[in-house]
Parts: sequence; structure tokens; C-alpha cells
Amino acid sequence: MKALVWHGTADVRYDTVPDPEIEQPRDAIVKVTSCAICGSDLHLYDHFMPGMEKGDILGHEFMGEVVDVGAEAKSALKVGDRVVVPFTIWCGECDQCRRGNYSVCERSNRNKAMADKLFGHTTAGLFGYTHLTGGYPGGQAEYVRVPFADRTHVKIPDGLTDEQVLFLGDIFPTGWQAAAQCDIQPTDTVAIWGCGPVGQMTIRSAILLGAKQVIAIDRVPERLSMAKAGGAITINFEEESVVERLNELTGGKGPEKCIDAVGMEAHATATLDSMYDRAKQALALESDRAHVLREMMYVCRPAGTLSIPGVYGGLIDKVPFGMSMNKGLTWRMGQTHVNRWTDDLLRRIQEGQIDPSFVITHTVGLADGPGMYETFRDKRDGCIKVVLKP
Repeated sequence: MKALVWHGTADVRYDTVPDPEIEQPRDAIVKVTSCAICGSDLHLYDHFMPGMEKGDILGHEFMGEVVDVGAEAKSALKVGDRVVVPFTIWCGECDQCRRGNYSVCERSNRNKAMADKLFGHTTAGLFGYTHLTGGYPGGQAEYVRVPFADRTHVKIPDGLTDEQVLFLGDIFPTGWQAAAQCDIQPTDTVAIWGCGPVGQMTIRSAILLGAKQVIAIDRVPERLSMAKAGGAITINFEEESVVERLNELTGGKGPEKCIDAVGMEAHATATLDSMYDRAKQALALESDRAHVLREMMYVCRPAGTLSIPGVYGGLIDKVPFGMSMNKGLTWRMGQTHVNRWTDDLLRRIQEGQIDPSFVITHTVGLADGPGMYETFRDKRDGCIKVVLKP
């Protein structure tokens, strides 16, 4: 089969690779009908995440048709079922899964010993990601083996297009969880850093959850325009002070809820701390650029909440943690517990509350994927979200 394969920094190729097969009785094989490039794929493309190996198949946002089912998954799936596959692989039986904490499943990471050593305790296996999360072949491919498939799926009813439901596998529940873990109140101002795909879903989630006002921060005109269309007040951080504008919009008190939808590759360049981060990162003395975290800690209203769906991969420096402690800020973060949210989100799509396909700007064949990685990373051609068709 054909797949997008990682060969090193900024080197993704459209390669021929072996077809997947059933390996465990709870497996299924899915023929991919649609997949997408996610912002966190760019962390792999630029090689900011440790644990990548030449030959890894990329992609963790995908859907398709079940074409083979292992013996122990037949009670939940059958050939011909149309499914979205969540990026988090979960067993449904361990203590964490029983609590609904699917992204920290205790059984699905087949490189558990490696994760235990680095993180203290393992997290779940993830598709198309670092070997710290299992090194599972991803979904930017013609076919995918889905482990624990009796649990790791979202069945899609008739009448919905791929484009409407594809993002149930990652960015829609990720944006929803980012907003939901803020416990948004009707009087809250929610500030969201980053208007990429996750930021766009977070904006709309915060509005659906009843925020008084939602403020979106970025510098890319197309992203800011999409954020404004979704109901957000926008701030271009290259044209005005984020801190001054947020204080102005909140009567000098700061937003109650701050969400980092940027993660480890913050792109601010004109501030002292951002220049410091880039210098340390170039010297391999720091892995992540934490400008957004620092700015959120500074501007957030005391006793407020910081929510962090943006991916971080390693070490950050010069984080004013004393500021956060003394202001009494609550931090909520983590990979998304996808299936905790998908029943509700699928219902909202069916009822017409939201159509996640609004975020798609480019649809191309899988063979064009390597070029689209570069286009997406460099934000060329108004690119916000890429869907690939195998």
C-alpha cells in the first residue's frame, strides 16, 4: 500500500509499505477514506519530538471503512462499518479507561517501559506518533491496523460526509476538551492563543459552552478572519500588545480562562523571552518555546484557569511559576480523552449546531501530502487545514 513516511527532519515521502494485517484478536483493519495533517504532525515534521524513527508512517486523524475484524472485536465491529478512529488507543479495561481517562490508558502503549522511564508513568498508545507513545503506524495511508478496535472507534451513521465527521478523531474533541476543562461560566471571558485548527475548534466550543466573550490571538490574516467568523474578538499580536488589549477588553481584570492552542512552537519573535527561547532551542538547551505559557500566566485573572491542549514535548525554561502560584491559577492539560466527548459532539453535528468542515482549506490526494506538509507549516496559500484522500 501507499503511505506518508517520515525519513527525517522536513523529509516526508509517499512510499510503498507493507499492508497491515490482523496481529491481535481485538484488532481491525480500516481502509482509509479521508485523513488529515494535524498541527502536532508538524512537531514531528520539524523533528521537535523525540522518539521518531526513519520509516515511521505518519498521521493520527483518519477515518474509513472496516475491511477485516479480529475474533474478539466482532461483537463491536463488522466489515463495512464506517468509523472515525480516535488518535488515542484505549483498552477500555484498565483503571484509567474505566475513569474515562483514555489518553492515559495503562495498556495500549507497547513501549510502556520507555514511557515509564521518561514520564514516570506511561501514557496511551497514539497513532502515527513518537515511539514514546508506541510507534504505531499512522493513518496517512491506504490502510491502518487499529489495536483494541472494539473500543478505539467512533461509528458514523448514514447521512454525514467524511468532511463533517473526520475531525471527531482529534481536533474537534481536542478543542472541546480545552474549553470544557475551563468550566466556563456565563460571565467568563475566554482568551485563546493560536487560531490554527485546534484553536478554531476551541473558539466554537467556548461559544457553544456559553462564554460571555471569546478572544482569539494570532498573526495570520486567514486564521484571524476564520476566528472572527466563528464569533471571536481577534488580536493580531504583531500589530498590538496582547496584554494591553486583553486588559482593555476585561476592564483591567484579565480573562478568567486562558487556553494555549499553540504549544511548543510559539511563533512570537519580537519579545525578549521569545528571542531567548529561539537561541536556547538552536543550541539544543531547550526543546519547547514557552512564550504563550508565560503570557497567559501574566495576563490571566487571579484564581483563573489555564487550559493547555497545545502539545509540549520536553523542557521549557524561564517559566515564572511563582507568579502562577501566588495568583492561584489552576492548570488543566493533557492529550485528549477523545471518546469521552464524541457521542455528544456527534449529536451536535447531526443537529446542525456545528459543521466542523468549515476549517478545511485544502483537499488533495495522499500522493500530494509531502508538499502539503511544507505548505501547512509555512502557512502558504491561506492553508489552515489539509484533508488527504488516499
